Amino acid sequence: MPRWPADARERLEAAALDLFVEQGYEQTTVTQIAEHAGLNRATFFRHFDDKREVLFGDQDRLAGLLADGIRAASGDAPLFDCLQAAFAAVDPVMNPQQRGKATQRVQVMMASTEVRERGLLKRARIAEAIAAALRDRGADQITARLGAEIGLLAFSLAVERWINTNDQRFALCAARALRELRTRTQDLGSGAGALGGPRSQSPVAQSDTAS
Repeated sequence: MPRWPADARERLEAAALDLFVEQGYEQTTVTQIAEHAGLNRATFFRHFDDKREVLFGDQDRLAGLLADGIRAASGDAPLFDCLQAAFAAVDPVMNPQQRGKATQRVQVMMASTEVRERGLLKRARIAEAIAAALRDRGADQITARLGAEIGLLAFSLAVERWINTNDQRFALCAARALRELRTRTQDLGSGAGALGGPRSQSPVAQSDTAS
């Protein structure tokens, strides 16, 4: 029998997420996670540096897949097509099991300031990975940063919608989010999305004016 079960990482991750949701992130210890998974602390630290990595350990892989998708896009692909290629690259790993884990992660983040702060650091790493891939394709610094921010916003919108559906693939949610952002950025350029136009008066204001 191997010293460490082949599914040890998955068991530890599932145990940690269950405990984080049930009793809170701060109140959960590594020992509790290991025991809940039927393993020991040594096995936990073989797979994770600390309990925070249970929540964010896959983010580096995600960043790599997004960047690889951008680099693999056709040579003349515009920005939004590159981002679409990035989301297509991560679609295979966004399976129903991951949807359940994503739902739990969102619950944990909403309940813990520490987790949210760690999430911002991981977000910055993903943004840099996207920006670097765009620069490798010849984008200038500002375009690469803009693309990274649009990509992250689209990804966040897609995840929100994906975890609230039971039958829709992540790629479809991401494509929809990208279409919406493309339309809104075009509207801003044409003036249709202007923010400083006249505001309609409330019924009270209209009444005051009339009097």
